[in-house]
Amino acid sequence: MIFSSPEFVLLFLPATVLLYYALLRGGYARFIGFFLFSASLVYYAWWRPENLLVILASIIFNYAFGQALGRLDRWRKAVFILGVAANLAALGFYKYTDFALRTLNSLLATDLPMQGIILPLGISFFTFQQVAYLSDIFMRKHDPAREHFLDYCCFVCFFPQLVAGPIVHHQEMMPQFHDAKNQEINWENIFNGIVLFSIGLAKKVLIADNLSPLVKYCFETSPSLTFAEAALGSTCYTLQLYFDFSAYSDMAVGAALLFNIRLPWNFDSPYKALDIQDFWRRWHITLSRWLRDYLYIPLGGNRKGKRRTLGNLVMTFLLGGLWHGAAWTFVIWGALHGIALAVHRLWRDAGLRLPRLLGWFLTFVFVSLAWVVFRAPDMQSLRRFAKGFLGLNGFSFSAPFQRGLSATVPGAEFTPLFVFVACALCMALLFPNSAAILRWRPQKKLYLAAALSVVALISIFMPESTPEFIYSKF
Repeated sequence: MIFSSPEFVLLFLPATVLLYYALLRGGYARFIGFFLFSASLVYYAWWRPENLLVILASIIFNYAFGQALGRLDRWRKAVFILGVAANLAALGFYKYTDFALRTLNSLLATDLPMQGIILPLGISFFTFQQVAYLSDIFMRKHDPAREHFLDYCCFVCFFPQLVAGPIVHHQEMMPQFHDAKNQEINWENIFNGIVLFSIGLAKKVLIADNLSPLVKYCFETSPSLTFAEAALGSTCYTLQLYFDFSAYSDMAVGAALLFNIRLPWNFDSPYKALDIQDFWRRWHITLSRWLRDYLYIPLGGNRKGKRRTLGNLVMTFLLGGLWHGAAWTFVIWGALHGIALAVHRLWRDAGLRLPRLLGWFLTFVFVSLAWVVFRAPDMQSLRRFAKGFLGLNGFSFSAPFQRGLSATVPGAEFTPLFVFVACALCMALLFPNSAAILRWRPQKKLYLAAALSVVALISIFMPESTPEFIYSKF
């Protein structure tokens, strides 16, 4: 069930919120955890009910292992390794089986058949959350004996963050589900939740979804690209990905607030970053936190010398790239960011600095070029972009490209499309982000939410199918 679909916006979310507060007002607060868990299972089963078996098995397995780790003194390390290995094996089976088979066929000239395994929604996110849960118990940062199984179920399954994050930490989530203060009607939370959800809905249906056909044409349809066309394609995807994923995060945080649950922020105007380290402090913040705490630091972090630190940065982002998808393009993308962070570390340690504007420009250009690798459906598409950026097919917009792009978006002319992209770029670079808007005066927030909601709600009833969120595929 997509956040921007009519059935979620007008049926599932309002009904769930009303039933939630009906239970609270009716004196049935003790059933709130069970209700949220049940509603989350309905949400998760909407697409493929059989995937319930996957997530329920994962929950039961990890809760049992967590309880065992909390009680054991001997064999703790073996149990921990077994638990993490089982999680990674399940993720690997669903996500990387066909990738491994394709790689073997390519290297060994074999013809092993693809399995066509359908990826369960959110498996990467709820696997990461539960690996972190086991890790904290193993490191004695958390005592699982104090928590109820139902709280753990809500931590894993809570529907606003289930499919594409934010990647939440158990210690910041589970206490909220039985906090007495969260079992009261909080009108400020409800108001801010509606504002955030409206902002996210507008980002998704008014900006990201309208950039989607332009991106698809540049990456999948256009037979060749000039420099200007490659630059347009990379800029469009850079903007589409940001507005799409930050829209999901805004809607997730907003929907959670309707239930008095606070999710962590996931974006902080990442395209305003002045260097690559600053970018990763602003982009997908909860993933950056997870990679730091559960990969970079366990690998040694910066505690074992400069050479090891640089290697740890590259390895962390190689694995982070592979987590995003089962393709070598994701591995290359991760390697590019790991190398960029290593170079930045050397540059910073040498006491060198760039002017702010130049630092921003180089960071934005690098991130945009790396997104091309991230988005490219295959190496052929990547080669087309490489030829375009090298100017091998010319530098200006060609007439066939303009005609093809206009045909991709029926009724639209090339110049208005170009203006739309320029406006979206200005919004990403100059406008306040959602966290800043939430600090506005209530009246100002109300006007903004009302205006965005009306336009966005009209858009979701257009005859075209509702595009899924990009990160739901990861």
